[in-house]
Amino acid sequence: MEITNKNILVIGLGISGVSTIKALHKLGANITVTDSKREEELKDVIQALEAIPLTKLLGSNEVDLEDIDLIVKSPGVSPTIPLIQDAISRGIEVISDIELAYRLDLNQNFIAITGTNGKTTTTSLVGEIFKDAGFKTHVVGNIGRAILGELVDSAKEDIFVIEASSFQLEHTRYFKPKVGLILNLAPDHLDWHGSFEAYVNAKKKIFKNQDEDDFLVLNFADDLLRSCKDEAGSKIIWFSTTERLAEGIYIDGEDIVISYDGRQNRLMSLKEVKLPGKHNLENTLAAIGIALALGLDLERVRKTISNFKGVEHRLEYVGNKKGISFYNDSKGTNPDASIKAIEAIPAPIILIAGGFDKGTDFGPFIRSFNGKVKALILLGQTKYKIKECADIHNFKDYHLVDSLEEGVQLAYKLAERGDNILLSPACASWGMFKDFEERGNAFKAAVHSLREE
Repeated sequence: MEITNKNILVIGLGISGVSTIKALHKLGANITVTDSKREEELKDVIQALEAIPLTKLLGSNEVDLEDIDLIVKSPGVSPTIPLIQDAISRGIEVISDIELAYRLDLNQNFIAITGTNGKTTTTSLVGEIFKDAGFKTHVVGNIGRAILGELVDSAKEDIFVIEASSFQLEHTRYFKPKVGLILNLAPDHLDWHGSFEAYVNAKKKIFKNQDEDDFLVLNFADDLLRSCKDEAGSKIIWFSTTERLAEGIYIDGEDIVISYDGRQNRLMSLKEVKLPGKHNLENTLAAIGIALALGLDLERVRKTISNFKGVEHRLEYVGNKKGISFYNDSKGTNPDASIKAIEAIPAPIILIAGGFDKGTDFGPFIRSFNGKVKALILLGQTKYKIKECADIHNFKDYHLVDSLEEGVQLAYKLAERGDNILLSPACASWGMFKDFEERGNAFKAAVHSLREE
């Protein structure tokens, strides 16, 4: 794709937008940027871009599109805003950063990972596997490092492991990873996509352009993903924690087994996997599937997995006070993710939950307590909604608070020796925090400030 002298509009000055601008500048584009935030709110970002010639239209999304050739939007920008609808009506293409990265044809060693839950942990593990295998590896995408800034300085043989959100995939057209992975599918971001069907269709774009030379790793235990078999043109590698597979990666007794290409290999014992919870076993099997697809040495893969202890804000052990353990699962931004956290942490649990309302049903979340959750502390926009759901399901031991710090203090007051205090909000952080990282760090700070007495 030729970028030189093209007039390109970048919508949004977040991590993705800034990376996109820097890459487009190196490629010789004429860049206009717009953001609904005012310039004084973006002064640090503007300062970082001061050496790049830009047309800045800040404080609104009102832009004259007359001379715009292409729009690259930041992932979180809703496709329903008038600016994007105006562009579509004019026939101006609107794409995401990962679509632009693919079209630039600077590197085709793309591994793309998506799913409702487990993306970041799996992306991090896959990144470690390829680094340990000796590849120059870039771990990018929704994990917090935008792809374009690293792509323009990469070599053809470098590996890109991309955490791909539904927001990014929604605005792809030709994007075609060498290996795609969908971990699972459950309702999420319905406020943004409009329906579960639209959300699922966005996720499926990860394999829509793949062919017989590409690979697709899928979770056999997910009914929706099993139904994708006839839609994919790539080679499918299945994984399952619930069934033995004639072909794929599965659990047999206390071992992880690979059955592939007519051979069977007992790769490792489950005891070697350091990550807690059944969902992290799924993440591990999925990562093995990617390594298998690209022919990595499996003994080296085993060693990487056995040394991998997870990532921050995902079932992160924070510490112990007075015999009470604290776990930070701030990345639990939807009910399904928090259900997995509840399954992974031993009872009794005092659970801190609540946050931004993405339009999801909290019934399955409350039902998952199953005697393990002794108290529920609720905060944020959804606290009353979750409280009403708890009432419907006859769970009465809940407490409403106004801040995360207050929630931690109350949880500690309610806890007894042997209890586990778990932050797993089942909601996004917006409205109270910038992102899940800020929320997780606030939780850890509140835990560390507790007095032992």
